[in-house]
Amino acid sequence: MIVANLEHLKDQVVLTPNMLTAIEFLLAHGHDFHPAGRKAVDGDKVFVEVQSYQTIVGDTPTFEGHKSYVDIQYVVEGEEIIAWANIDDVSITTPYDPAKGDFWLGTAPAKAVTKVHLKAGQLAVLYPTDGHAPRQAIGGSAPVRKLVVKVLI
Repeated sequence: MIVANLEHLKDQVVLTPNMLTAIEFLLAHGHDFHPAGRKAVDGDKVFVEVQSYQTIVGDTPTFEGHKSYVDIQYVVEGEEIIAWANIDDVSITTPYDPAKGDFWLGTAPAKAVTKVHLKAGQLAVLYPTDGHAPRQAIGGSAPVRKLVVKVLI
């Protein structure tokens, strides 16, 4: 996992063609209003899931992970905790099934979890080895607007 401000991202990731497309989209349009839902950037190579939600209060997050895509989770408004655990520390509860989508779900023991506080303008880059549980509240539930850019590996 990489945590950064958007303007520093190019200095911290491997700049594959798909990653460059994702970063250029965020730099040019990251603060534009986008209606909730999927937005195409470069077909299935790079696309954005525009999300607006209330953060979740609780101590036992459900982790997710991906095999075919890297997530760039960019907070546009609000703030949240993303819980992170290495995939080796996650007990899978819903196995990966590409027919249902590029994800698996699981749980991790508290001692294996790192909590990352993201504010507006910050992002996390999450790779297939990163179990992650976004949408976690800081204190009480609060609104967040986020762009999750999916970058094909």
